[in-house]
Amino acid sequence: MDFLDEPFPDVGTYEDFHTIDWLREKSRDTDRHRKITSKSKESIWEFIKSLLDAWSGWVVMLLIGLLAGTLAGVIDLAVDWMTDLKEGVCLSAFWYSHEQCCWTSNETTFEDRDKCPLWQKWSELLVNQSEGASAYILNYLMYILWALLFAFLAVSLVRVFAPYACGSGIPEVSGLFALQVLSAAAAAGVSVAFGAPIGGVLFSLEEVSYYFPLKTLWRSFFAALVAAFTLRSINPFGNSRLVLFYVEYHTPWYMAELFPFILLGVFGGLRRKTTRLGKYPVLEVIAVTAITAIVAYPNPYTRRSTSELISELFNDCGALESSQLCDYINDPNMTRPVDDIPDRPAGVGVYTAMWQLALALIFKIVITIFTFGMKIPSGLFIPSMAVGAMAGRMVGIGVEQLAYHHHDWIIFRNWCRPGADCVTPGLYAMVGAAACLGGVTRMTVSLVVIMFELTGGLEYIVPLMAAAVTSKWVADAFGKEGIYEAHIHLNGYPFLDVKDEFTHRTLATDVMRPRRGEPPLSVLTQDSMTVEDVETLIKETDYNGFPVVVSRDSERLIGFAQRRELILAIKNARQRQEGIVSDSVMYFTEEPPELPANSPHPLKLRRVLNLSPFTVTDHTPMETVVDIFRKLGLRQCLVTRSGRLLGIITKKDVLRHMAQMANQDPESIMFN
Repeated sequence: MDFLDEPFPDVGTYEDFHTIDWLREKSRDTDRHRKITSKSKESIWEFIKSLLDAWSGWVVMLLIGLLAGTLAGVIDLAVDWMTDLKEGVCLSAFWYSHEQCCWTSNETTFEDRDKCPLWQKWSELLVNQSEGASAYILNYLMYILWALLFAFLAVSLVRVFAPYACGSGIPEVSGLFALQVLSAAAAAGVSVAFGAPIGGVLFSLEEVSYYFPLKTLWRSFFAALVAAFTLRSINPFGNSRLVLFYVEYHTPWYMAELFPFILLGVFGGLRRKTTRLGKYPVLEVIAVTAITAIVAYPNPYTRRSTSELISELFNDCGALESSQLCDYINDPNMTRPVDDIPDRPAGVGVYTAMWQLALALIFKIVITIFTFGMKIPSGLFIPSMAVGAMAGRMVGIGVEQLAYHHHDWIIFRNWCRPGADCVTPGLYAMVGAAACLGGVTRMTVSLVVIMFELTGGLEYIVPLMAAAVTSKWVADAFGKEGIYEAHIHLNGYPFLDVKDEFTHRTLATDVMRPRRGEPPLSVLTQDSMTVEDVETLIKETDYNGFPVVVSRDSERLIGFAQRRELILAIKNARQRQEGIVSDSVMYFTEEPPELPANSPHPLKLRRVLNLSPFTVTDHTPMETVVDIFRKLGLRQCLVTRSGRLLGIITKKDVLRHMAQMANQDPESIMFN
């Protein structure tokens, strides 16, 4: 009797931080589908079950989209409220943000739409003062205290409940051979983060997955669509848009502006990032948060949330805007449409905003280096976009004022007449954001599409493409790795980057283990080892699996058994099958071996044996082996000659060999 005919807990699962054998999982899934299809002809109930199985993938995509959209809406509302909570509270309902509080007030006017009696700063609530040094200091302290509380809550949740949630999550997903669910989830996440369903699918294709069949493409698109529709139904920003910083520009760009756009691309490419993870994650988070809050509060552009900052930087100054960035000197005799305001000389507010933005830019660059990689759920998309948007807005204002005061220069003469709306600083902010994000992540196609979906205009694709390509070229000149690839290596994830070329003329026999002078390969025999022998082998080694051979003399390969499944199978056999003791013979064949009459009951483990492990010959070029590991998501492959087992190559062996061929110390590569 094979006790494994009945399922037992945890079989087929993986331990934390262990590479998934995707080829094996795909084979199992194919076997499952084949069994369901064959049974579907037996009865109506089995036929219904086969239909449910066929639609299960689409149902999962629907659930992913619904959950992603709902969570994004809840997060958007919560972030808005928690950001405002650092500055004050709504008296009528403490769960209202500043904007929501003033919406519900009957005493709010359009001119003072950010001020209402129902919303009080902490100084007004605690000491009944809104102005003066004491009020400023109290608000300053409350801002720091709330920031520390939120940071401590985040790092505590990660440390206690969700260690996988730290960082952006993209390096962890990129390190996997992302199948349909992971690809769709990534697409849905980007879809709701930027209001860009198509850009989300392309991001999943470009950055997350290196195996992307047509079925995955369609299902990722469906999940992104459902997520975007769900978020649109929630309408967290009250403007029928999916993101806070959605913009529409009404002014075309001109060929002469390509030069500053490309310069912004150079800036984005130069912004390299390094990060060192602290040994004391909670203390590190608290210390960095305290410094951030202390430095950020005095500057209005670092005090507010980054999404609000990007929204203001992207914004095209209209007649009703009250931002400092829109404080231009107006011509009292001007009578033009609201969306066609001509270029004007900058006022005091614009010049004040310029130096505040310059300080904020320096601060954001420095602080992002320390925050990315801390043990909290934090990404790099929005901080990178903010850095680029600040640089872009300053360049845009500079070009705008240059064109206004020197419209007779040859570069402006043909396209910027006096009284015309020539330059859109908000567009420069968007191009800068795209350039900086592209330089850090090396995104190109998906990045341009995401920014295009944000603006809703095909007209601005060329400047976005120019900036994205330039930033990638400049960044690649300093190193081929994007920030996520660098973070994968920093965390010690065994990831084979498809962008790394391997052209060396080495063979599988040069990489496989065991090598000369090393102990022989640890193997299992098909019908001559006892339970105690296998348990001893498992205890004395830390391998994730063992090849199974006919005998130690012949070394004829018949399959591969995973360490975890052997442990679980033996444990469950001792509990559920009578007569299984340490001296019981384990066999992987269909029929039990011939044993003496007084022998204990043998243990059949054929069901945990992978009868089709991936194999290569000892003369297979390593270039082919590397390509196989990348495209099939292998965990290991066995090396044979004429069916006889010679050795094994794991993904970590491949990575060490590639490092050695690149003149690096292979032992310096650490895997966590």
